Amino acid sequence: MKISVIGAGYVGVVTAACFAEFGNEVVCVDKVKEKVEALSEGKIPFYEPGLEELVKKNLKEGRLFFTSDIDKAIQDALVIFIAVGTPPRGDGSADLTYVEEVAKKIAENLNDYKVVVTKSTVPVGTGHRIKEIIEKARNNNCSFDVASNPEFLREGSAVYDFMHPDRVVIGTESDSARAILRDLYRPLYLRDTPFVFTDIKTAELIKYASNSFLAMKISFINEIANLCDIIGADVHVVAKAMGLDGRIGPKFLHPGPGFGGSCFPKDTRALIKIAEERGYDFKLVKATVEVNELQKERSFQKIKDMLGGSVSQKRVALLGLSFKPNTDDIRESPAIYIARRLREEGAYVRAFDPAAMDNAKAELGDEGIYYAESAYDAANGAHAVAVVTEWNQFRNLDLARLKEAMEGDVLVDLRNIYEPEKARKIGFKYTGMGRS
Repeated sequence: MKISVIGAGYVGVVTAACFAEFGNEVVCVDKVKEKVEALSEGKIPFYEPGLEELVKKNLKEGRLFFTSDIDKAIQDALVIFIAVGTPPRGDGSADLTYVEEVAKKIAENLNDYKVVVTKSTVPVGTGHRIKEIIEKARNNNCSFDVASNPEFLREGSAVYDFMHPDRVVIGTESDSARAILRDLYRPLYLRDTPFVFTDIKTAELIKYASNSFLAMKISFINEIANLCDIIGADVHVVAKAMGLDGRIGPKFLHPGPGFGGSCFPKDTRALIKIAEERGYDFKLVKATVEVNELQKERSFQKIKDMLGGSVSQKRVALLGLSFKPNTDDIRESPAIYIARRLREEGAYVRAFDPAAMDNAKAELGDEGIYYAESAYDAANGAHAVAVVTEWNQFRNLDLARLKEAMEGDVLVDLRNIYEPEKARKIGFKYTGMGRS
Protein backbone atom coordinates (compact mmCIF):
# COMPACT_ATOMS: atom_id res chain seq x y z
CA MET A 1 0.00 0.00 0.00
CA LYS A 2 1.25 3.50 -0.81
CA ILE A 3 1.17 5.83 2.16
CA SER A 4 2.09 9.45 2.72
CA VAL A 5 2.82 10.86 6.15
CA ILE A 6 2.68 14.66 6.23
CA GLY A 7 4.96 15.99 8.95
CA ALA A 8 8.41 14.64 9.82
CA GLY A 9 8.25 15.34 13.52
CA TYR A 10 8.31 12.79 16.30
CA VAL A 11 4.99 11.11 15.47
CA GLY A 12 5.45 11.40 11.71
CA VAL A 13 8.87 9.77 11.51
CA VAL A 14 7.94 6.94 13.88
CA THR A 15 4.70 6.30 11.96
CA ALA A 16 6.43 6.37 8.58
CA ALA A 17 9.27 4.07 9.64
CA CYS A 18 6.97 1.53 11.29
CA PHE A 19 4.50 1.36 8.40
CA ALA A 20 7.48 0.88 6.07
CA GLU A 21 8.61 -1.98 8.31
CA PHE A 22 5.16 -3.52 7.72
CA GLY A 23 6.05 -3.71 4.01
CA ASN A 24 4.33 -0.57 2.73
CA GLU A 25 5.81 2.09 0.47
CA VAL A 26 5.89 5.20 2.64
CA VAL A 27 6.74 8.79 1.77
CA CYS A 28 7.25 11.18 4.70
CA VAL A 29 6.91 14.87 3.90
CA ASP A 30 8.31 17.96 5.59
CA LYS A 31 8.66 21.53 4.35
CA VAL A 32 12.10 21.98 5.98
CA LYS A 33 14.53 20.80 3.30
CA GLU A 34 17.49 20.47 5.69
CA LYS A 35 15.47 18.08 7.82
CA VAL A 36 14.43 16.08 4.76
CA GLU A 37 18.05 15.81 3.62
CA ALA A 38 19.21 14.63 7.05
CA LEU A 39 16.41 12.07 7.35
CA SER A 40 17.17 10.80 3.86
CA GLU A 41 20.64 9.95 5.17
CA GLY A 42 19.16 8.20 8.21
CA LYS A 43 19.95 11.03 10.64
CA ILE A 44 17.18 11.51 13.21
CA PRO A 45 16.79 15.07 14.57
CA PHE A 46 15.70 13.84 18.02
CA TYR A 47 16.65 11.05 20.39
CA GLU A 48 14.49 7.93 20.26
CA PRO A 49 15.96 4.48 20.94
CA GLY A 50 15.78 2.09 17.97
CA LEU A 51 14.34 4.60 15.51
CA GLU A 52 17.54 5.43 13.63
CA GLU A 53 18.24 1.76 12.93
CA LEU A 54 14.66 1.26 11.68
CA VAL A 55 14.81 4.31 9.40
CA LYS A 56 18.17 3.30 7.92
CA LYS A 57 16.97 -0.26 7.30
CA ASN A 58 13.84 0.82 5.42
CA LEU A 59 15.68 3.52 3.47
CA LYS A 60 18.17 0.89 2.33
CA GLU A 61 15.44 -1.58 1.41
CA GLY A 62 13.58 1.02 -0.65
CA ARG A 63 10.32 1.24 1.29
CA LEU A 64 10.84 4.58 3.05
CA PHE A 65 11.40 7.98 1.43
CA PHE A 66 11.62 11.55 2.69
CA THR A 67 10.68 14.53 0.54
CA SER A 68 9.54 18.15 0.59
CA ASP A 69 7.33 17.61 -2.50
CA ILE A 70 3.96 17.45 -0.79
CA ASP A 71 1.98 17.62 -4.04
CA LYS A 72 3.45 14.41 -5.48
CA ALA A 73 3.29 12.65 -2.12
CA ILE A 74 -0.46 13.32 -1.92
CA GLN A 75 -1.12 12.40 -5.54
CA ASP A 76 0.69 9.05 -5.30
CA ALA A 77 -0.82 7.86 -2.01
CA LEU A 78 -3.96 5.94 -1.17
CA VAL A 79 -3.72 6.76 2.56
CA ILE A 80 -2.54 10.16 3.79
CA PHE A 81 -1.67 10.57 7.46
CA ILE A 82 -1.67 14.11 8.87
CA ALA A 83 1.04 14.20 11.54
CA VAL A 84 1.85 17.90 11.77
CA GLY A 85 2.14 19.84 15.01
CA THR A 86 -0.85 21.17 16.93
CA PRO A 87 0.91 23.53 19.37
CA PRO A 88 -1.06 25.08 22.23
CA ARG A 89 -2.30 28.64 21.97
CA GLY A 90 -2.11 30.99 24.92
CA ASP A 91 -5.59 29.95 26.10
CA GLY A 92 -4.68 26.23 26.03
CA SER A 93 -6.59 25.41 22.84
CA ALA A 94 -4.82 23.55 20.01
CA ASP A 95 -3.58 25.59 17.06
CA LEU A 96 -4.86 23.82 13.92
CA THR A 97 -3.12 26.09 11.40
CA TYR A 98 -0.82 23.35 10.08
CA VAL A 99 -3.61 20.76 9.95
CA GLU A 100 -5.80 23.10 7.92
CA GLU A 101 -2.91 23.91 5.56
CA VAL A 102 -2.45 20.20 4.86
CA ALA A 103 -6.19 19.75 4.27
CA LYS A 104 -6.09 22.51 1.64
CA LYS A 105 -3.07 20.88 -0.01
CA ILE A 106 -4.90 17.56 -0.16
CA ALA A 107 -7.86 19.29 -1.81
CA GLU A 108 -5.58 20.85 -4.43
CA ASN A 109 -4.00 17.48 -5.27
CA LEU A 110 -7.02 15.19 -5.03
CA ASN A 111 -6.60 13.09 -8.17
CA ASP A 112 -8.18 9.81 -7.03
CA TYR A 113 -9.86 8.25 -4.00
CA LYS A 114 -7.93 8.94 -0.76
CA VAL A 115 -8.29 8.11 2.90
CA VAL A 116 -7.24 11.14 4.94
CA VAL A 117 -6.27 10.18 8.49
CA THR A 118 -5.44 12.46 11.41
CA LYS A 119 -2.55 11.12 13.51
CA SER A 120 -1.98 14.47 15.19
CA THR A 121 -3.76 15.04 18.49
CA VAL A 122 -6.64 17.31 17.53
CA PRO A 123 -9.74 18.73 19.24
CA VAL A 124 -13.04 16.93 18.88
CA GLY A 125 -14.64 17.95 15.58
CA THR A 126 -11.38 18.42 13.65
CA GLY A 127 -12.01 15.44 11.39
CA HIS A 128 -15.28 16.95 10.23
CA ARG A 129 -13.53 20.32 9.78
CA ILE A 130 -10.94 18.63 7.53
CA LYS A 131 -13.73 17.09 5.47
CA GLU A 132 -15.38 20.51 5.04
CA ILE A 133 -12.10 22.13 3.94
CA ILE A 134 -11.38 19.46 1.34
CA GLU A 135 -14.94 19.46 -0.03
CA LYS A 136 -14.91 23.24 -0.34
CA ALA A 137 -11.42 23.57 -1.87
CA ARG A 138 -11.27 20.58 -4.27
CA ASN A 139 -11.61 21.27 -7.99
CA ASN A 140 -12.98 17.88 -9.09
CA ASN A 141 -15.37 15.16 -7.98
CA CYS A 142 -12.76 12.66 -6.77
CA SER A 143 -14.02 10.95 -3.65
CA PHE A 144 -12.26 10.76 -0.27
CA ASP A 145 -12.93 9.68 3.28
CA VAL A 146 -11.70 11.07 6.57
CA ALA A 147 -10.66 9.05 9.61
CA SER A 148 -9.09 9.56 13.03
CA ASN A 149 -6.30 7.23 14.16
CA PRO A 150 -4.80 8.74 17.33
CA GLU A 151 -1.30 7.72 18.40
CA PHE A 152 -0.40 6.44 21.85
CA LEU A 153 3.39 6.53 21.57
CA ARG A 154 5.53 7.01 24.66
CA GLU A 155 8.73 8.93 24.12
CA GLY A 156 11.62 6.58 24.77
CA SER A 157 9.71 3.47 23.63
CA ALA A 158 7.79 4.71 20.59
CA VAL A 159 8.93 2.01 18.15
CA TYR A 160 7.95 -0.74 20.57
CA ASP A 161 4.62 0.97 21.28
CA PHE A 162 3.79 1.16 17.56
CA MET A 163 4.66 -2.48 17.00
CA HIS A 164 3.03 -3.75 20.23
CA PRO A 165 0.17 -1.37 21.01
CA ASP A 166 -2.36 -1.86 23.80
CA ARG A 167 -5.02 -1.02 21.22
CA VAL A 168 -5.52 0.58 17.81
CA VAL A 169 -8.29 3.19 17.64
CA ILE A 170 -9.86 3.93 14.25
CA GLY A 171 -12.66 6.45 13.95
CA THR A 172 -14.53 6.77 10.66
CA GLU A 173 -18.07 6.69 9.29
CA SER A 174 -16.89 5.05 6.04
CA ASP A 175 -16.89 1.30 5.47
CA SER A 176 -14.24 1.71 2.75
CA ALA A 177 -11.89 3.66 4.99
CA ARG A 178 -12.42 1.17 7.82
CA ALA A 179 -11.52 -1.75 5.52
CA ILE A 180 -8.42 -0.01 4.14
CA LEU A 181 -7.10 0.93 7.58
CA ARG A 182 -7.82 -2.52 8.93
CA ASP A 183 -5.75 -3.92 6.04
CA LEU A 184 -2.97 -1.40 6.69
CA TYR A 185 -2.76 -2.56 10.31
CA ARG A 186 -3.10 -6.23 9.31
CA PRO A 187 0.26 -7.26 10.89
CA LEU A 188 -1.09 -6.11 14.26
CA TYR A 189 -4.52 -7.61 13.64
CA LEU A 190 -2.87 -11.00 13.18
CA ARG A 191 -1.23 -10.58 16.61
CA ASP A 192 -4.64 -10.24 18.24
CA THR A 193 -4.10 -6.57 19.01
CA PRO A 194 -7.42 -5.11 20.23
CA PHE A 195 -9.01 -2.80 17.63
CA VAL A 196 -11.56 -0.13 18.56
CA PHE A 197 -13.69 1.00 15.62
CA THR A 198 -15.83 4.03 16.30
CA ASP A 199 -16.91 7.40 14.87
CA ILE A 200 -14.46 10.24 14.34
CA LYS A 201 -15.47 12.42 17.31
CA THR A 202 -15.22 9.52 19.75
CA ALA A 203 -11.77 8.56 18.45
CA GLU A 204 -10.58 12.15 18.84
CA LEU A 205 -11.82 12.28 22.43
CA ILE A 206 -10.25 8.90 23.35
CA LYS A 207 -6.77 10.39 22.96
CA TYR A 208 -7.48 13.36 25.26
CA ALA A 209 -9.33 11.22 27.78
CA SER A 210 -6.49 8.68 27.97
CA ASN A 211 -3.70 11.22 28.46
CA SER A 212 -5.71 13.28 30.93
CA PHE A 213 -6.51 10.22 33.04
CA LEU A 214 -2.84 9.20 33.17
CA ALA A 215 -1.86 12.75 34.09
CA MET A 216 -4.51 12.66 36.83
CA LYS A 217 -2.97 9.48 38.30
CA ILE A 218 0.42 11.21 38.43
CA SER A 219 -0.98 14.30 40.15
CA PHE A 220 -2.94 12.11 42.58
CA ILE A 221 0.07 10.10 43.73
CA ASN A 222 2.09 13.31 44.01
CA GLU A 223 -0.58 14.68 46.36
CA ILE A 224 -0.41 11.44 48.36
CA ALA A 225 3.40 11.77 48.51
CA ASN A 226 3.07 15.33 49.80
CA LEU A 227 0.69 14.11 52.49
CA CYS A 228 3.08 11.28 53.38
CA ASP A 229 5.83 13.86 53.93
CA ILE A 230 3.58 15.67 56.40
CA ILE A 231 2.28 12.70 58.38
CA GLY A 232 5.34 10.44 58.18
CA ALA A 233 3.97 7.65 55.96
CA ASP A 234 5.80 5.87 53.11
CA VAL A 235 4.35 6.60 49.70
CA HIS A 236 6.06 3.57 48.16
CA VAL A 237 4.10 1.21 50.37
CA VAL A 238 0.90 3.19 49.80
CA ALA A 239 1.37 3.09 46.02
CA LYS A 240 2.23 -0.61 46.02
CA ALA A 241 -0.86 -1.51 48.00
CA MET A 242 -3.03 0.69 45.77
CA GLY A 243 -1.58 -0.85 42.63
CA LEU A 244 -2.41 -4.38 43.77
CA ASP A 245 -6.06 -3.46 43.40
CA GLY A 246 -6.95 -4.60 39.88
CA ARG A 247 -9.30 -1.66 39.49
CA ILE A 248 -6.41 0.78 39.98
CA GLY A 249 -3.26 -0.94 38.69
CA PRO A 250 0.37 -0.07 39.51
CA LYS A 251 1.29 2.09 36.51
CA PHE A 252 1.70 5.86 36.85
CA LEU A 253 1.71 5.65 40.64
CA HIS A 254 5.29 6.89 40.98
CA PRO A 255 5.69 10.24 42.73
CA GLY A 256 8.04 12.84 41.34
CA PRO A 257 8.49 16.52 40.51
CA GLY A 258 5.51 16.59 38.13
CA PHE A 259 4.78 15.55 34.56
CA GLY A 260 6.08 17.31 31.46
CA GLY A 261 6.70 16.59 27.80
CA SER A 262 4.78 17.31 24.64
CA CYS A 263 1.55 15.44 25.49
CA PHE A 264 0.24 15.55 29.05
CA PRO A 265 0.56 19.32 29.66
CA LYS A 266 -0.80 20.20 26.23
CA ASP A 267 -3.58 17.62 26.15
CA THR A 268 -4.92 18.32 29.64
CA ARG A 269 -5.19 22.04 28.87
CA ALA A 270 -6.76 21.31 25.49
CA LEU A 271 -9.39 19.04 27.08
CA ILE A 272 -10.26 21.79 29.56
CA LYS A 273 -10.68 24.18 26.62
CA ILE A 274 -12.76 21.70 24.62
CA ALA A 275 -15.09 21.38 27.61
CA GLU A 276 -15.23 25.14 28.24
CA GLU A 277 -16.20 25.84 24.62
CA ARG A 278 -19.20 23.59 25.15
CA GLY A 279 -20.17 25.11 28.49
CA TYR A 280 -18.75 22.36 30.73
CA ASP A 281 -16.42 23.01 33.67
CA PHE A 282 -14.00 20.03 33.81
CA LYS A 283 -12.95 20.49 37.43
CA LEU A 284 -10.99 17.23 37.77
CA VAL A 285 -8.62 17.96 34.89
CA LYS A 286 -8.24 21.56 36.03
CA ALA A 287 -7.12 20.27 39.43
CA THR A 288 -4.69 17.87 37.73
CA VAL A 289 -3.01 20.76 35.92
CA GLU A 290 -2.94 22.95 39.05
CA VAL A 291 -1.42 20.20 41.20
CA ASN A 292 1.24 19.56 38.57
CA GLU A 293 2.34 23.18 38.47
CA LEU A 294 2.50 23.29 42.26
CA GLN A 295 4.52 20.07 42.33
CA LYS A 296 7.32 21.64 40.30
CA GLU A 297 7.56 24.48 42.80
CA ARG A 298 7.36 22.06 45.74
CA SER A 299 10.33 20.19 44.28
CA PHE A 300 12.37 23.37 44.11
CA GLN A 301 11.34 24.27 47.68
CA LYS A 302 12.46 20.81 48.85
CA ILE A 303 15.97 21.56 47.57
CA LYS A 304 15.86 24.99 49.14
CA ASP A 305 14.70 23.66 52.52
CA MET A 306 17.47 21.05 52.58
CA LEU A 307 19.99 23.84 52.07
CA GLY A 308 18.76 25.71 55.12
CA GLY A 309 16.13 27.88 53.46
CA SER A 310 18.33 29.62 50.90
CA VAL A 311 20.07 28.52 47.68
CA SER A 312 21.89 31.79 47.15
CA GLN A 313 25.55 31.21 46.21
CA LYS A 314 25.06 27.46 46.58
CA ARG A 315 26.11 24.97 43.90
CA VAL A 316 23.33 22.52 43.05
CA ALA A 317 23.84 19.53 40.78
CA LEU A 318 20.81 18.50 38.73
CA LEU A 319 20.90 14.93 37.43
CA GLY A 320 18.51 14.77 34.51
CA LEU A 321 17.13 17.57 32.34
CA SER A 322 14.72 15.77 30.00
CA PHE A 323 11.15 15.39 31.17
CA LYS A 324 11.57 11.59 31.29
CA PRO A 325 14.36 9.07 30.58
CA ASN A 326 15.27 7.82 27.08
CA THR A 327 14.43 11.08 25.35
CA ASP A 328 16.07 14.46 24.73
CA ASP A 329 12.72 16.26 25.04
CA ILE A 330 12.81 19.08 27.58
CA ARG A 331 9.38 20.56 26.83
CA GLU A 332 7.69 21.46 30.13
CA SER A 333 10.36 19.45 31.94
CA PRO A 334 10.30 19.87 35.73
CA ALA A 335 14.12 19.91 35.63
CA ILE A 336 14.13 23.02 33.42
CA TYR A 337 11.68 24.72 35.79
CA ILE A 338 13.85 23.83 38.79
CA ALA A 339 17.02 25.05 37.05
CA ARG A 340 15.38 28.39 36.34
CA ARG A 341 14.14 28.77 39.91
CA LEU A 342 17.59 27.95 41.26
CA ARG A 343 19.15 30.63 39.06
CA GLU A 344 16.45 33.15 40.01
CA GLU A 345 17.36 32.76 43.68
CA GLY A 346 21.10 32.99 43.15
CA ALA A 347 22.24 29.37 42.95
CA TYR A 348 24.85 28.01 40.55
CA VAL A 349 23.60 24.99 38.63
CA ARG A 350 25.73 22.04 37.60
CA ALA A 351 23.67 19.92 35.21
CA PHE A 352 24.02 16.60 33.47
CA ASP A 353 21.72 14.58 31.22
CA PRO A 354 22.66 11.64 28.96
CA ALA A 355 20.73 13.00 25.95
CA ALA A 356 19.23 16.45 26.54
CA MET A 357 22.29 18.64 27.14
CA ASP A 358 22.15 20.50 23.82
CA ASN A 359 18.42 21.18 24.09
CA ALA A 360 18.78 22.33 27.68
CA LYS A 361 21.66 24.65 26.83
CA ALA A 362 19.64 26.22 24.04
CA GLU A 363 16.78 26.79 26.49
CA LEU A 364 18.67 27.84 29.63
CA GLY A 365 21.81 29.48 28.23
CA ASP A 366 25.24 29.51 29.88
CA GLU A 367 24.98 32.08 32.64
CA GLY A 368 25.37 30.44 36.02
CA ILE A 369 25.05 26.93 34.62
CA TYR A 370 27.82 24.39 34.11
CA TYR A 371 27.00 21.55 31.71
CA ALA A 372 28.82 18.55 33.11
CA GLU A 373 30.27 15.52 31.37
CA SER A 374 28.92 12.99 33.87
CA ALA A 375 26.92 12.70 37.08
CA TYR A 376 30.13 12.73 39.12
CA ASP A 377 31.39 15.79 37.26
CA ALA A 378 28.10 17.54 38.04
CA ALA A 379 28.48 16.65 41.73
CA ASN A 380 32.02 18.02 41.91
CA GLY A 381 32.02 20.82 44.49
CA ALA A 382 28.23 20.84 44.80
CA HIS A 383 26.45 21.61 48.04
CA ALA A 384 23.47 19.50 46.96
CA VAL A 385 22.65 16.88 44.34
CA ALA A 386 19.08 16.54 43.06
CA VAL A 387 17.98 13.53 41.01
CA VAL A 388 15.29 14.94 38.73
CA THR A 389 15.01 12.44 35.85
CA GLU A 390 15.22 8.70 36.52
CA TRP A 391 17.66 7.67 33.79
CA ASN A 392 18.84 4.09 34.33
CA GLN A 393 22.44 5.18 34.69
CA PHE A 394 21.48 7.29 37.72
CA ARG A 395 19.86 4.35 39.51
CA ASN A 396 23.08 2.73 40.64
CA LEU A 397 25.57 5.55 41.09
CA ASP A 398 28.41 5.01 43.54
CA LEU A 399 26.99 7.18 46.31
CA ALA A 400 30.25 7.20 48.25
CA ARG A 401 32.08 8.52 45.20
CA LEU A 402 29.30 11.03 44.60
CA LYS A 403 29.53 12.35 48.14
CA GLU A 404 33.32 12.48 48.04
CA ALA A 405 33.11 14.75 44.99
CA MET A 406 30.73 17.15 46.74
CA GLU A 407 31.42 20.03 49.07
CA GLY A 408 28.07 19.57 50.82
CA ASP A 409 26.10 16.49 51.84
CA VAL A 410 22.52 17.01 50.60
CA LEU A 411 20.85 14.44 48.33
CA VAL A 412 17.38 15.34 47.08
CA ASP A 413 15.91 12.27 45.41
CA LEU A 414 12.92 13.59 43.47
CA ARG A 415 12.35 10.18 41.85
CA ASN A 416 12.83 7.95 44.91
CA ILE A 417 15.41 5.76 43.19
CA TYR A 418 17.68 5.35 46.26
CA GLU A 419 17.12 3.70 49.61
CA PRO A 420 17.02 6.43 52.25
CA GLU A 421 18.87 4.42 54.91
CA LYS A 422 21.68 3.48 52.53
CA ALA A 423 22.16 7.12 51.54
CA ARG A 424 22.14 8.26 55.16
CA LYS A 425 24.68 5.64 56.21
CA ILE A 426 27.07 7.05 53.60
CA GLY A 427 26.63 10.45 55.22
CA PHE A 428 24.03 12.16 53.08
CA LYS A 429 21.27 14.36 54.37
CA TYR A 430 18.65 12.58 52.26
CA THR A 431 15.10 13.46 51.31
CA GLY A 432 12.79 11.88 48.77
CA MET A 433 9.17 12.30 47.76
CA GLY A 434 6.77 11.06 50.42
CA ARG A 435 9.40 9.06 52.28
CA SER A 436 10.01 11.20 55.35
